[in-house]
Amino acid sequence: MMTLPVLLQENFRLAPAKAAEVAALFREDQLEKGDYFLRQGQMVRKLAFPQRGHLRGWAPTAGKDVTQWIFTPGYFVADLNPLFFSIPARWNIQALENCRLWTLPEENYLRMGAVVPNWETLEKEFLARCFMTLEDRVFSLLSLSARERYEALLALKPELFESVPLHYLASMLSMTPETMSRIRKRDNSAT
Repeated sequence: MMTLPVLLQENFRLAPAKAAEVAALFREDQLEKGDYFLRQGQMVRKLAFPQRGHLRGWAPTAGKDVTQWIFTPGYFVADLNPLFFSIPARWNIQALENCRLWTLPEENYLRMGAVVPNWETLEKEFLARCFMTLEDRVFSLLSLSARERYEALLALKPELFESVPLHYLASMLSMTPETMSRIRKRDNSAT
């Protein structure tokens, strides 16, 4: 299991001593299955890294809920609207199972520039990497077939298929649960 200082070193290129200092600004939180980290419309300014468990970013649309992302251990969890723009959250972020998080509350987030002198640059680089991940995801949604999107996620994050309800993964991959079921059935019958 990765420690928070190591996670901060990897994501923000912090020296070990500085990563330990920044880690002290985080608190450990727990969410029970079904609890919300954030609800759509809230103005909560916080971010987190899951230690254990999965969370789902989702929003209701006309007639269905759409899963925007599944947050896994070690990945950044936040809605950028309240965090950076003081705009109400667009997403619900909800625990899919009992979760343990390292959470950076707003008051400590606002202190980051004083703790890490080049924080603006490091944060900008981190967010640029996050944006590149989203660009890749959008491109795959536009260019890959449903089967190819399924296979790419299975290759990248096979543990999701064991711990996350498949209808959430189907939604995140922009396919119906029935389409995912057909793909999985064909894969299972081919082996």
